Amino acid sequence: MGLTIAEIRDNTLRARHLMQRSRQQGFAVGAFNIDNQETLIAIARAAQKLNAPVLVEVSQGEVEAIGLDNLRDMVDNYKKEYGVEMYINLDHSPTVEACKQAIDAGYEFIHIDISQANHDASEEEIVAKTKEVVEYAKFTGALVESEPHYFGGSSNVHTEEINYEEIKKTFSTPESAKAFVEATGIDTFAAAIGNLHGKYPVPKELDLELLGRIREAIPCQISLHGGSGTPLHFFEDAAKIGVSKININSDMRYAFRTVMEEELKAHPDEFAVVKLMDKVKDAVQAVVEEKIQAFGSAGKAVV
Repeated sequence: MGLTIAEIRDNTLRARHLMQRSRQQGFAVGAFNIDNQETLIAIARAAQKLNAPVLVEVSQGEVEAIGLDNLRDMVDNYKKEYGVEMYINLDHSPTVEACKQAIDAGYEFIHIDISQANHDASEEEIVAKTKEVVEYAKFTGALVESEPHYFGGSSNVHTEEINYEEIKKTFSTPESAKAFVEATGIDTFAAAIGNLHGKYPVPKELDLELLGRIREAIPCQISLHGGSGTPLHFFEDAAKIGVSKININSDMRYAFRTVMEEELKAHPDEFAVVKLMDKVKDAVQAVVEEKIQAFGSAGKAVV
C-alpha cells in the first residue's frame, strides 16, 4: 500500500531531523543493504535491541529483484512491527529516472550516481543530472546524495590487495567537494578518503585528517561508502569528525553466505530452507549491532 504525500513528507522531515541530530551529537547512522527478507529482519532486530536509527538501502539490482514499491512496503511493515526508526536509501542509482521513481515511492534518501553506469561520465553531466534529481526531490523533501566521480571497488569479497597508490588518485579534496556541493545543492556528499566497496584481505585505512578538512569545507552531510572491512576505530573517529551516514554491505553478505553454507552442510536432508535461517539472521544481526556500536548511534533513535 502506497504512502500519501503527507506521510512521505513527514518521513523525510524526520529523516532530515535525524541527520541534524547526527551532526549535533556526533554519531553516524548505519545504512545497511538488503537483498532478502531475512537481512531486513536482522537489521530491524538490531535496531530494536540497540534503540538505534537505521537506513535500509537497496541498489538497482536489488530494486529489480524485489521491486521498488515492495521494498517500501516491507520496510514500513517491519518498522511498525519492531517499533524502530528506519528509512530507505536508494543506493548508487545510475539514472535520473530511477531516482524519480524512488522519490515518488516515498524513499527518504536518494543517491544519484551517474558514474556508476558510465565510469567516464564528465563532471558537467554528473552535475547537471544530480541537480535535476535535487530539484525533483524538493516535492517530497527526500535527501539527495552524490559525488563528482566514480567510486571504486564492488560489494563482494576480494582476494587482491588494496592498491592505495591508485585509490589515492580518486580521493576527495576539500576544494572539489565544496565546488560540487555548491554546484548541485545536494544534502549529502559521498566522500572518498580510503573507503572502498567490498571486503579485502587487508584492513582499509581512512585518511581522517583529509576527512576533517572536507568537513570544514562543506556545510552538508557527509557519507562514507564501502564501510565493510574497516577497523572500527576509524568509524568512531569519523562520526566524531562529522560523518552522518556509513554504508555497510559486504560484511553482512559474508556473514549471511558463510553461515548459510554451514547450515546447509549441517542439515543435508532439510529442503525447507526457511527452517535453516535462524542462525543466518543471528549472524547478520551481529554484524549490524557491531557497526551500530562503532557508529555511536545506539540509543539515538526517536520513534
